[in-house]
Amino acid sequence: MYDIIIVGAGPAGLTAAIYARRAEKTALVIEKSTFGGQITHSPRVENYPGFAVMSGTEFADKLVEQALGQGAEIELDAVNKIEKTDNGYKVICDGGEFFGKAVIIATGSHHRQLGIERENDFVGEGISYCAVCDGAFYRDCSVAVIGGGNSALQEAVMLSDICKDVTVVQNLDFLTGEQKLQSDIEEKKNIKVILSATVTGIIADSKFEGIRLSVKGEDVELKVDGVFVAIGQQPENEPFRDVVKLNEYGYIEADESCLPETELQGIFVAGDCRTKAIRQITTATADGATAAISACRYIDSLK
Repeated sequence: MYDIIIVGAGPAGLTAAIYARRAEKTALVIEKSTFGGQITHSPRVENYPGFAVMSGTEFADKLVEQALGQGAEIELDAVNKIEKTDNGYKVICDGGEFFGKAVIIATGSHHRQLGIERENDFVGEGISYCAVCDGAFYRDCSVAVIGGGNSALQEAVMLSDICKDVTVVQNLDFLTGEQKLQSDIEEKKNIKVILSATVTGIIADSKFEGIRLSVKGEDVELKVDGVFVAIGQQPENEPFRDVVKLNEYGYIEADESCLPETELQGIFVAGDCRTKAIRQITTATADGATAAISACRYIDSLK
């Protein structure tokens, strides 16, 4: 029986483990794939306080090292379900079952990908999923933004201030972002919009050179230095539907105190998997600290 079981080993989950151990609570972190989460795909991180520059992998490695150094345990397994028990929760995984007095769900979310050949080969080397994170690397360059919703248009406007030119590629014959953002796009002289277009491939030899499009059935090559994919995110919360409330997009309904909407006590949520306005490393680690402190207080109240 652990004090706290943490599902997910991204920045939120690992920070929660560090805080739990410093409060002298036993902590188990369960991760199904990559320790560190999405940040491991970023070749350069320049917006985390206290570190001028580091790679996402370096950041993740330091978090894992710190959590293990504090005495947290880490298990590589996939969580399928969480069930209430008489004295806590049972976390059911592919490889077995684990028991804890409290559970922190910190599974994060992943960016929807284009689903084209060699996409993963050029992540961080021409393909990005976050203009806030990586936009500065394309200063004075030509870039494309894939998507037509609010996130895509916001990224296009931001990138237009630092890039030579920006091309918005939307698969529909109209933009879906709010009218104010569409007006902002129209006012920017260095932003071009291509409608009714889908990305069909990557132009590259050893280096990323652009993308291939199908525009109303016609094959078109778009030579750009980088592509920012903004077609939405996908949370991984389906296994927890029975214990917490999910919104229409699959995110866990939760407030800033990291308490989800649920009738069950002892369940907490942290990071990108919950409803929130901003999803960055700093907000994920803040959630991890908040959720862990809340979980520790809950466990102390049981005594």
